[in-house]
Amino acid sequence: MDVRLNDSIRAIVTGATGMVGEGVVHECLKDPRVASVLVINRKPCGIIHPKLKEVLHPDFFDLSPIEGSLAGYDACFFCLGVSSVGMPKADYFRLTYTLTMHVAQTLSRLNSGMTFCYVSGAGTDSSEKGRLNWARVKGKTENELFRLPFKAVFAFRPGYIHPTKGLKRTQKLYTYFSWMYPILRKVFPNSACTLREVGLAMIRVAAGGYDKKILEVKDIIAAAKATDFGEKPT
Repeated sequence: MDVRLNDSIRAIVTGATGMVGEGVVHECLKDPRVASVLVINRKPCGIIHPKLKEVLHPDFFDLSPIEGSLAGYDACFFCLGVSSVGMPKADYFRLTYTLTMHVAQTLSRLNSGMTFCYVSGAGTDSSEKGRLNWARVKGKTENELFRLPFKAVFAFRPGYIHPTKGLKRTQKLYTYFSWMYPILRKVFPNSACTLREVGLAMIRVAAGGYDKKILEVKDIIAAAKATDFGEKPT
């Protein structure tokens, strides 16, 4: 059953100390559909809000000490990730596939009615056979997540993400390219979205579902626009 307007989403967010995670938390705290947010971090995120609770935990490969805090949630917005640039393949696999699956398997066991939203990336290789290692690993991660016994799993594949003004975790690289965003959005509309749209789209699919399990940029934008529960994304 879909969550309706008079229901409340209780969400877990990972990666709140990064740009995407911070942006998603920001939208959750503003959105009336979200009743509470639990962030799991290795270090404090620096966000204080009545709807937010933070659990600090150093080892995402062993969640047993905090399992008691992870039950009773409707959604997980998994924004934790690393860049493959300069990283050995084995380390990237461990920090992308192995870590994600460990967290997801734990949450699926504790919350059978949960919707799991995974931030993947444009160009992810669902076949797991392409030439780019990062794309194969992301593809494998998506494929395995879809097999877990969640209520629903959605893979988000944003391209360029335009940062939310005023947030602290915006990567410097993005500040250099921000001026190009209006041009990029107009000329290549399926290659760029805003961080706000990513957050709103996650909330929307957790609340009302979506007709695709993989959301490309155009789907993220459409889902973000469909904030009215009577409106269907196109």
